[in-house]
Amino acid sequence: MRPALRLLPLPICIALSLAAHADDDMPVDWSLCPVEDAVPLFPDAQPPVGSIADRENLPTDIQGDETVGMDGGVYNVTGNVTLRRGDQFLGTDNIEYSQDTGTYTATGNVRYQDSGMRVVAERLEGDQNNDSHRIDNVRYQLIERRGNGGAERIEMQDARGRMFGSTYSTCPPSQRWWELRAQRIDVDTDEGTGTARNATLRIGKVPVLYVPYMVFPIDDRRRTGLLYPSISMSSRNGFDWRQPIYFNLAPNYDLTLEPRYMSRRGIQLGTEFRYLTERGRGTFDLQVLPSDDLTWRERDEEIIEVPIAENRREDDRGMFRYTGYHNIDRTWQARANLFWVSDPRWIEDASSNVEGLAVTSLVSNAGVYGRGRFWSAAIHGEYRHLTDYTIFERQLPYNRLPRAVFFWERPFGRWLVAGAETEAVRFAHVDAEARPGGTRFDLKPWISVPLEGPSWFVRPTLAWRYTGYQLDDALATQIAVIRARDSLGLPANVAPPADAVASFLDDGPSRSQPIGSVDAGLFFDRDMRWRGDDYLHTLEPRLFYLNSPYREQDGMPLFDTRPMTFSWGQLFRDNRYSGADRQGDAHQLTTALTTRLIRESDGREKLSASVGQIRYFKDARITLGNEVPIQEGESAWVMDANYAINDRWTVGASYQWNPATRREDLASFRTRYLVGDDGIVNLGYRYRRNVLQQTDLLEQVDLSFLYPINPTWSVVGRYYYSLQDNQVLEAIAGVQWESCCVAARLVGRRYVRNTRGEMNDSIQLEIELKGLGSAGPDNRSRLRRAILGYHRDDLYLVPPSELRSSADDDLSADELPP
Repeated sequence: MRPALRLLPLPICIALSLAAHADDDMPVDWSLCPVEDAVPLFPDAQPPVGSIADRENLPTDIQGDETVGMDGGVYNVTGNVTLRRGDQFLGTDNIEYSQDTGTYTATGNVRYQDSGMRVVAERLEGDQNNDSHRIDNVRYQLIERRGNGGAERIEMQDARGRMFGSTYSTCPPSQRWWELRAQRIDVDTDEGTGTARNATLRIGKVPVLYVPYMVFPIDDRRRTGLLYPSISMSSRNGFDWRQPIYFNLAPNYDLTLEPRYMSRRGIQLGTEFRYLTERGRGTFDLQVLPSDDLTWRERDEEIIEVPIAENRREDDRGMFRYTGYHNIDRTWQARANLFWVSDPRWIEDASSNVEGLAVTSLVSNAGVYGRGRFWSAAIHGEYRHLTDYTIFERQLPYNRLPRAVFFWERPFGRWLVAGAETEAVRFAHVDAEARPGGTRFDLKPWISVPLEGPSWFVRPTLAWRYTGYQLDDALATQIAVIRARDSLGLPANVAPPADAVASFLDDGPSRSQPIGSVDAGLFFDRDMRWRGDDYLHTLEPRLFYLNSPYREQDGMPLFDTRPMTFSWGQLFRDNRYSGADRQGDAHQLTTALTTRLIRESDGREKLSASVGQIRYFKDARITLGNEVPIQEGESAWVMDANYAINDRWTVGASYQWNPATRREDLASFRTRYLVGDDGIVNLGYRYRRNVLQQTDLLEQVDLSFLYPINPTWSVVGRYYYSLQDNQVLEAIAGVQWESCCVAARLVGRRYVRNTRGEMNDSIQLEIELKGLGSAGPDNRSRLRRAILGYHRDDLYLVPPSELRSSADDDLSADELPP
């Protein structure tokens, strides 16, 4: 009787094939589904434990009230018949098996269960010698995927089978919001394919999609074929239809073509090629749009809006990207992220990929990265592509072609730690005539003595920093002209005498500067009881002394250096500038104090508050451009506090008060309230003052929420407003409806779509058939980016951006591969 069990996994192959495209990067919420399944648990079945691979090595246990048969004849088991093997269970009222012919028949209350599904049927029969089987009047329930359905009958011959009158849905039978039906499905388990004929998707009782013929996979093997299309409508693109075509070229590489028709722009071709090797992987992505109608349709308007001719749209447009890595060995890895765009307006116009995101440049980089126990290193290059049509290319930062960095840190015994930071980089600009470059070498060795105990620490550190250059002649001349003009007090439009310029000419400036610091702190703690709870109350005073003498740096260029934003972290750094072009002189002492209330029952922080300030003992002589020089006295007070009113409501604030101007440089307030099991409300206010110009830099309010009205209905929204510009940055209003197996999200959105502040409006509807897929724009991902805590699993994370910004990100040791 054991061979008869092999036909029963056929329904799950077909059911899973109907949901083959239901992959999702976010978990599906089944909380609104009833506890009872379409096919309930069988009370007489054993727990479905074990794996499919274990079945062939396990015996089959057959039991029944009565067994009649003889050798070479017909065996008939009747009354409460059960067959058990591993995770498999078969129950029926009667089963008959002929050893001579190899035929069998099971009738009456046929039930089957394993670790993946449960099946009930009216009758099953088959011929083991010919490997043919049939199941009549089938109902099934998937366990892992929650799908269920049925079929009038299933026929199987060898590895091929047919299902007639089949259905599939993730909805319970009493709430059939959607269902897939097929008149006939042919399945070939050897090839891993299914062929559906006259398939219909029904919403309620209304058919919304009919497919007369469709070939689809029933397992994880990749196959060439059509993927789901995407259809939308917009004022810029018109009717927008995309049809991905997948090509399974080899087990380790594939290709996807995506022809796209836009009625108001033309035909675009997208191509994605992926490869996978034993040591790495990569993706090539190419999008080509020849003769973009948008170019000539808006040409007259663009001439006015974009006065920089080279930044205007091209007739033939496109974008290329490659991203990948290769593990050279256990220590070294090669990585690349390469871009190309036909014109700076491509990113803005490709709004289906990046909506409302303004970036100045795309950064291409490639290099080799390594890490050891005490060191990390990288050799890479970085090139920038202009994507902001409102600026000139000469305004982009320098490219670093190439750059080599080396970080080393090692303890020597308990009381000594030594390290070094080294960088060698060649700076080159796309507009070399306007912005000539040069080469920079930076070396910073240091030693530290970490003295510490359970409640205190003192870490004196001594460093020495050397930075040297080899400048292009044009850049050395530019610097000499500026220095000569400043020394003679000449205006910017008057050229200094040649002999004065020659006296300042130096194509190899350098700087050597010692840096000494002492970081010290204490930890006091006590047990206390407040409002019925036990807390650990800490008091953490901290001192940071920094002394670095002045070194003349006027002859050094500014490749990648700028002042850091003053913040809490800046209180404890040994340089107030990013990059190596400037090392600030300093003689200062930071005093800071932090206190915390930590609930002992669960370790949650009830309260944290910090305050700190720098005391400058003398004026700082190093400045950048129009930067306000640091004078002897006190810096702005930096304050930050967070308080949990209860387990649902938290508030926080940051504040910087400048005693020199007697007003705030920064003020922010944030609060979050959790509503029920799913809802959240966020409110924030941000203000920052431009210390250099003594003007308001930004002032913004940000309100976002997901508010559940009841278990099925909720409203979502965001209002992100600039008080400084009197402009909405992003406004979202929407409603969500959710049932056991269907969800719908209707969202209206108004947002800034480019750096010029131009607005765009959209109304978008997404309908999700849980366990199958969704139709319409991906509103759920967009809401997750806009509403922090939308899924309540990312309360302390920054919402992901759709594209890396153009900030001049320096490579640090944290970015190197493990």
